Amino acid sequence: MKILVVDDEANLRRMLRALLQEEGWAVEEAGSAEEGLRVAKREEPDAILLDLVLPGRTGLDALPDFRRVAPGAPVVMMSGEATLSDAVRATREGAFHFLEKPLGSEAILATLRGALEVSRARDLARVLRDEMGPGTELVGPSAPLERVRSIIRKVAPTDTRVLITGESGTGKELVASAIHALSPRAGGPFVRVNSAAIPTELVESEMFGHERGAFTGATERRRGRFELAQRGTLFLDEVGDLGEGAQAKLLRALETGVIQRVGGQESLSVDVRLIAATNRDLRAEVREGHFREDLLFRLEVVEIRMPPLRERPEDLAPLIEHLGHRLRLRQGLSVPELDPDALALLERHSWPGNVRELLNLLERLAILHGGDRVDARGVAELLGPGRTAPAGEPGEPRYRDDDERTLRERLDDFERTLIAGAIDASDGSIAEAARRLKTDRANLYRRMDRLGLRDDD
Repeated sequence: MKILVVDDEANLRRMLRALLQEEGWAVEEAGSAEEGLRVAKREEPDAILLDLVLPGRTGLDALPDFRRVAPGAPVVMMSGEATLSDAVRATREGAFHFLEKPLGSEAILATLRGALEVSRARDLARVLRDEMGPGTELVGPSAPLERVRSIIRKVAPTDTRVLITGESGTGKELVASAIHALSPRAGGPFVRVNSAAIPTELVESEMFGHERGAFTGATERRRGRFELAQRGTLFLDEVGDLGEGAQAKLLRALETGVIQRVGGQESLSVDVRLIAATNRDLRAEVREGHFREDLLFRLEVVEIRMPPLRERPEDLAPLIEHLGHRLRLRQGLSVPELDPDALALLERHSWPGNVRELLNLLERLAILHGGDRVDARGVAELLGPGRTAPAGEPGEPRYRDDDERTLRERLDDFERTLIAGAIDASDGSIAEAARRLKTDRANLYRRMDRLGLRDDD
């Protein structure tokens, strides 16, 4: 990663160079706005640190030109003399963040990591659109998937809020991304919040930001995902996992278009389209008192249900071709061709992990299978015992006379498959997997240790 530092103080540039190089980043320097623009055009930096007060043309005046010359590079403004109006103007002109001098090392690094993360996400989306075409990850000719596409085409041009429902691994984020890509906000950011992956006590901070000193560990002011999604789309995944406090704040934000950072008094106007997703039955959650009914009404203007893979077996063949292409593009892996009996076996599989499970299987086939073709036996070995049930018996383990394993080994294999599937369906979250399996994390960790499922040990 290459960072451009534009500041007229040579000592500060040297300090920043040393700090950033320790992180393994390359650094370019400039002492004025005009020099910085020349360097940015020549070097194509991944992020820019730009001082507000510069000799000649100010950094604030030059900000639009930096964004034009290096459109993919987030710009972080720096100043010890900035006013609130300067900060507001910088944000409106597209600055990623505003740092006050004297600069703290942790604040600089945290801000740049966040900026680079957003930049990488945008670059990846752009590469995939260029390589594969827009919306092609919603792959398959089935009627259920075509209904999803039809709703996307109708709702995308509006600012209507959408609730996407369906099992884990069905592609809810792809639907949200497609809506954003086809909307008037496509030029703005697409920001994702996974409520299930964030500790409960930090959800509000992640969504709305926090002020310095708002809680233990809050050493700097931080912008939340609502602010980062300004004039774009905020995708709130696993919305059913939000606690009561976060639900109340979210409802207020949707009703007023105004948020407050945790620990702050300032009201901030936000222009964000919200798309939410869940694998839970939110109406049941409302009846049980776990989810606010008024919030559900706000989120569910239009509902899109993503069908599970077992309801659209005709999509398997084109999905396998598409995911195989993606594995070649991203990881250089070659998926072997499936014999007709292997494909028929997969069409009978219950797919508890849906498309995510299919991608996992194809990746293992590419790595572990040595030939150019694979038959049903080769697929069954990777699916694991009890994972190849015929239609009507989804996921049931079956007795086989030719199985030479002991009872303990068979039970361990079944438990290993069950736990691995729950973790995969939970995006790697042990807490969420424990909830799905109706146990506690400590017990789940003990079982994972016994079964050899913890890679960090």
